Amino acid sequence: MFKICKSSVDEAFDASHNATDESGLDLINRFSMAEGWVGDLANGVIRLGEYAKALHGVDGPECGLLSMMRCYETQDRAHILGLFEQAATTSSSFCYSTTIHHGDGRRQPVFCIGESTGLEEQAEVGTMAGVFLFPKFKISAAALARLA
Repeated sequence: MFKICKSSVDEAFDASHNATDESGLDLINRFSMAEGWVGDLANGVIRLGEYAKALHGVDGPECGLLSMMRCYETQDRAHILGLFEQAATTSSSFCYSTTIHHGDGRRQPVFCIGESTGLEEQAEVGTMAGVFLFPKFKISAAALARLA
């Protein structure tokens, strides 16, 4: 994903500020919203946090992968589904980025980093866990059209 848009971050960047003095967590919180998620491979349920639930447009904190992905870029869905399918068969790490489409024309970039574990042990049921990073800006439909 490569996008640029006019900044709408609440806290403007101060050029005199030395960002290298901030911790990684401070910088993540300044430029994005981070929220964890977990998946149960026994039943295919993904549990989202409140922010991710709202941005993905799902009703409850638990949903299936296809329900979560329905707001993603159409051309990205098959690739993301393939990542999850691979991670569901072998303990592994994965990441993806796409854009969430809202009904009002806004777009929200999203980055996901995750891992699956417990798939090699016979007594264990596999799980997935990860984090969503939502940059603190949204892309309007008009701005997106200018970028195309």
